[in-house]
Amino acid sequence: MATMRDVAIRAGVSIATVSFVVNNTKRVAPDTRSRIIEAMNELHYQRNVVARALASHRTRIIALLYPALDHRAGPTIMKFITKAASVAQERGYDFVLWPVSNDAKQMSHLLAGGLVDGVILMEVQINDARVDKLVESNTPFALIGRTHDESLPFVDIDFSTTLEQALDYFTELGHSHIAFVSERTPNSILDDIGPLVRTASAYRDGMVARGLEQVVVYCEGSPHDGRQAARDVLAADPETTAVIVMNENAAFGVVSGFKHAGLSVPEDVSVLSIATSSEMGALSDPILSTMNAPAAELGELGVAALIDLLEGTVEHPPHVLLACPLVLGESTGPAPDSAAVKRRST
Repeated sequence: MATMRDVAIRAGVSIATVSFVVNNTKRVAPDTRSRIIEAMNELHYQRNVVARALASHRTRIIALLYPALDHRAGPTIMKFITKAASVAQERGYDFVLWPVSNDAKQMSHLLAGGLVDGVILMEVQINDARVDKLVESNTPFALIGRTHDESLPFVDIDFSTTLEQALDYFTELGHSHIAFVSERTPNSILDDIGPLVRTASAYRDGMVARGLEQVVVYCEGSPHDGRQAARDVLAADPETTAVIVMNENAAFGVVSGFKHAGLSVPEDVSVLSIATSSEMGALSDPILSTMNAPAAELGELGVAALIDLLEGTVEHPPHVLLACPLVLGESTGPAPDSAAVKRRST
C-alpha cells in the first residue's frame, strides 16, 4: 500500500507538502497540488480518514439525511443524491447517505460522535424537530426544503409558482374541473412535509382565485393507490377533465385508473405529473406530461451551500427557489366538449 513518502517521491515534493494536500491544512500552489493528486492517483494512495481528522479537526465528510425508513426514495430523489455526491467529491469531501427515521432522536448519535463536518437534510417538514436539533447542536447544515423559518439556509422547489403555472396551463386549454392528487405518507410523522403542504395549499389558493371548485385526493405512492385515486377523483367530481398529480410513484396508476373507468387520456381527461422527471413520464402509456423537478440543480446547490458554510466563503445563507419547468408529453390536451362530459357523468 502506497504511503505519503511514496507520493512525495513520485511528485518531487516534501512529505509535509503532501500532508498539507491530504489534510487540507495549508494552501499549496495549484500546480504542486495537481502534481501531488496525480501521484496519489497513479500510486492508488488511500487517504487515512482518521489521521486526516486528527490533523485538521475535521473529517471532510458530509452526510445526507434522508428518511428512507419512513418515505421511499423515487427516481427523482436518486438523481438528486447522485449529483450531490458528485459535487461533494469534486470539492474534496466524502459524501454519505444516512437513511434514518424522521424522528429527531435518531440523529443524536450522528451529531454527538463528530462523525461528519455537516449535514444536508431532505424531506423537510414545516415544523421539523430535526432542524431544531441541528440548530441546538451548532452542526453546520443546509436544507433541501423549508421549515416555517425561512431565515435558515435552504434550496427548494418553488411549489407555489409550479402549481400556478400548472393551473394556468390547464385553464388556457379550457379546463375548469381540475383535481389535485397528492401523496399520503404511511407515517403520520411526515404529515406536514413541506412539498406536500405547499403544493396542496397552492392548489387551493389557485382554484379559489379562479373561482373553481376544489377536489383534493390523497393516496400512498404506488400504482395500485394511484388507480384508486382516479376512482376517488371521479366519485368526487364526475366532470373532472384535468388532474395535477404530486405523487411520482402513483401517477402511472392514475392514468390506468381513468382507463379502467372507460375514459381516454388525454381525450377525456388530462393528467399532469409535477415535481418528477421526463424519464419517469416516459414509463407511462401515454407518455406523461411533466413538470420536472430540478433535482440535479438542487443537489449541486445544496452541497455547495453546505461546503461554502463549512469553509467560510459566504457571508449570507442561501435562500434559493427553483420552479419546475413544463415538459409536454402525450397525457394532456384541450378540455373535451362540455356536453360530452355531462353525458359521461350521468
